[in-house]
Amino acid sequence: MVDMRRNRERMVREQIEARGVTDPRVLAAMRKVPRHRFVQEALRLQSYEDHPLPIGYGQTISQPYIVAHMSEKLEAAPGMSVLEIGTGSGFQAAVLSEMGLDVYSVERIRELHFATQSLLRELRYYRIRLKLDDGTMGWPEMGPFDRIIVTAGGPTIPEPLVHQLADPGVLLIPVGKNKRMQQLVRIRKQDGDVTLEKLGGVAFVDLVGTHGW
Repeated sequence: MVDMRRNRERMVREQIEARGVTDPRVLAAMRKVPRHRFVQEALRLQSYEDHPLPIGYGQTISQPYIVAHMSEKLEAAPGMSVLEIGTGSGFQAAVLSEMGLDVYSVERIRELHFATQSLLRELRYYRIRLKLDDGTMGWPEMGPFDRIIVTAGGPTIPEPLVHQLADPGVLLIPVGKNKRMQQLVRIRKQDGDVTLEKLGGVAFVDLVGTHGW
């Protein structure tokens, strides 16, 4: 029988810590969340390997390092509210919840939304609230949010998300005109000013919606 806990520890040590992620809450969350439960059963033996995996409907679960890297770059603290755009498998939301955040997550694909809702309930992630909707419009009635993370790549930064970001606040999003490659961008809102920082190249599935592709 495969020891998933041992695979999880190896994943954190060799893929995440080795690449410079140091936030202890991120590392603890990545060690705790059972990643193999968030992929199709036929792919569970690959769930801790260093690459993304398909989850159906043209979507993927990001590679472990990217999830940890983005979680760290949010610079979030326990008790903060975070809006996630693109629930997908639910793995990123579970990691953020384990970090002590109140998670609000929006998914546009009905089948993924309901499947993930069922899984998160089964795994007892009760602090994660889900919504089926156009993620590029955010979740205005629940904002503003201390942190916003977008797990799909769009051509521009959706203005509704900037409006729903608290002050101070941080928004993390892959942006680029090339659908196969984007820049991971961190937007900071502080005292009414909005600044942008590029964090490096990434490749995500398309952000589809009113303010996406």
